[in-house]
Amino acid sequence: MSSHSHLMTPSTSLLLSKTRSHHHHSLSTYHFSKRYRSRQILCRAKTTVSSESESQSSFPILTTVSIPFSQLKDKNSDLSLKIDEGFGRNGLGILSVTDVPGYPSLRANLLRLAPRLANLPKEVKEDLEDPHSRYNFGWSHGKEKLETGKPDLLKGSFYANPIHDTPTSEPSLIQRYPSYCGSNIWPSSALPELEVAFKALGKLMFDVGLMLAYHCDQYVSKGKKINKDEGLKPILHRSRCHKGRLLYYFPSQQGIQDGNSISSWCGWHTDHGSLTGLTCGMFMRDGIEIPCPDSAAGLYIRTRSDQIVKVVYGKDDIAYQIGETTEILSGGYLCATPHCVQAPKGKDTAGIERSTFALFMQPDWDERLGFPEEVHIHKELIASNASLTFGEYSEILLDKYYHRKKLLEVIGRWASHIEKLLIRGSYINKFVKAAESWHR
Repeated sequence: MSSHSHLMTPSTSLLLSKTRSHHHHSLSTYHFSKRYRSRQILCRAKTTVSSESESQSSFPILTTVSIPFSQLKDKNSDLSLKIDEGFGRNGLGILSVTDVPGYPSLRANLLRLAPRLANLPKEVKEDLEDPHSRYNFGWSHGKEKLETGKPDLLKGSFYANPIHDTPTSEPSLIQRYPSYCGSNIWPSSALPELEVAFKALGKLMFDVGLMLAYHCDQYVSKGKKINKDEGLKPILHRSRCHKGRLLYYFPSQQGIQDGNSISSWCGWHTDHGSLTGLTCGMFMRDGIEIPCPDSAAGLYIRTRSDQIVKVVYGKDDIAYQIGETTEILSGGYLCATPHCVQAPKGKDTAGIERSTFALFMQPDWDERLGFPEEVHIHKELIASNASLTFGEYSEILLDKYYHRKKLLEVIGRWASHIEKLLIRGSYINKFVKAAESWHR
């Protein structure tokens, strides 16, 4: 998130807090498989860390729970154990879908266009910018802020709604919710194939996401009553404000040097929307696809026991993460987790570029959300049992994020001043010592 607010998109970084207090329901009828229990024990045994500065080797690597597409599309399949393992109270908030027909080629088609988009002439990219939507439609570069408060120049983003080019024509809604209700902006002349590839991949990931949402509803319904039109699938199916984000990470000339932060590409955040679909990133050097050069790079998740794990899934798999809105709507049966992305580090990363795509599936701006007492999310802002539309909820979080961003900027300025004073003080000390030595 940014100087424009990505709180108005589901990719929003919310709080950077390392812990969140949750009180979740548990489905007593389901238990983890022995495989998953042992994996959790391994996680607890090896992931206790005192700070993020520890070597990344101290973080275990876990493979996502996976569901074959053939099972996912079968409404008669009982996927409750899989949903529980991935999205339940003790899950990582993520699972992947394997063997989706047509997906590998659609992924490759779009991700290979990201460098071409990023390298279009400056004036062409400026025509693709949309300040009114806080740069949440079209091209965005340098508008987002890093955790330090400095502009993020490492990556560029292209946002569009792959399902609806124009979600609404109502001026009052466009004015109030520009990040949701705005219209797509396509480089029709400079890169006409982008629209086709973006919509094709986005629509496929949306359709697969709806299948997953159906099974999520079946899982939740075993623990609480869900009215026919209140489940995750019908809410997402009727929504008009889903958003796709094509990301391009620019190549570094010197390579990213070793550092303490594991959130160097994308800061710690919890997704704001309902369900986020993710592709595996594509790494390229000189136009040729290569494997990731650093095994420590990738997606990291903070578990509900405040431990950090690295999560991996297959190149041809679609990963889906639960967002906070689904945790709220499900009454805590489906749970979101904080996560971040670490860039590859070291001299071997020079000249490497990365492309990836995320689809943020979320309720319509006028979809009403109930905030159950048992879900402890943003309780300092929203009272228990309150009822807000998704648009109103987003406005509250936007305001919270805006004030937090301003605080980060102030802290960043003070840190810069302090650094300059320390450098100046160092020179003064050297001068004084030299003068004293000369005097003696």
